[in-house]
Amino acid sequence: MNELLGSVWHGMIFDENDKSYFVQKNGITFLLDKSEGEKEIGAMLEGFGYQNQKQQNIFTTKIPSVRKDHQDFAEVIASRKDLGVFVDIGLKDKEIVVSLDELPEMRQLWPKKGDQLLVSLKTDEKDRVWASLAEDVDFLAMSKAGTKEEMHNKNVSGIVYRLKLVGTFFITDERYIGFIHPSERFEEPRLGEKVSGRVIGVRPDGMLNVSLKPRGYEVISSDAQMILTFLERSEEGKIPFSDKSTPESIQETFAISKGQFKRALGSLMKEKMIKQEDGWTVLIKKEEI
Repeated sequence: MNELLGSVWHGMIFDENDKSYFVQKNGITFLLDKSEGEKEIGAMLEGFGYQNQKQQNIFTTKIPSVRKDHQDFAEVIASRKDLGVFVDIGLKDKEIVVSLDELPEMRQLWPKKGDQLLVSLKTDEKDRVWASLAEDVDFLAMSKAGTKEEMHNKNVSGIVYRLKLVGTFFITDERYIGFIHPSERFEEPRLGEKVSGRVIGVRPDGMLNVSLKPRGYEVISSDAQMILTFLERSEEGKIPFSDKSTPESIQETFAISKGQFKRALGSLMKEKMIKQEDGWTVLIKKEEI
């Protein structure tokens, strides 16, 4: 029985009823839903065997890409703290569990609904089918090496597959391996999460060093963001304030000190987002740059 679950094999139809064909292999009977098409008694079929939520033996000719000795990405659909996370491999009446033994110790780093995990299937001594996470070597085998010339400062996105003390590993949409050092993120991504960042270096082995922190021009203070909001909401994209404005008028309008105001203006001017004209601060439109 064990070898028939989570695997692809050939079985013979030996009987039928109104809803199902009966497929036999090694003396064990499986049900094939008639919605998969008309079949003939005595026909040999290739399909996938599993047990559904009702513990019935099911045979389907719609073979999932995830099975024993065959990996693919599967979407996380739910989790249970005492069991693990459930993934969808395309079976209409069965979700497969990734055991909590394979998940991070910290629950907040577990995959959430919609995340993706690269998994294959395995069965235990009780004939239970589990999804098992791919190993590091599996990701290396499916990846390609990056070069500094083509990848430096490029935007990349991908799926987190390994969490370690030294940092986070993920595989990009283009199948590069990316590494995120703890200093290059604001918080630790969870397993299976889709992350986006930029390449800040390429190792000799082709692995990408990636930062999840935004580029310098994308990083502005809350004070600067507030000033930008005033400018964007003004009718002409300008406000009657500059670094020459009085502390009292700045405090009354923005509720910050003149020093804070000047620092915010300085950062925005450095990034060429604003300019000052005749005592006014003016928003620079993208087409003007």
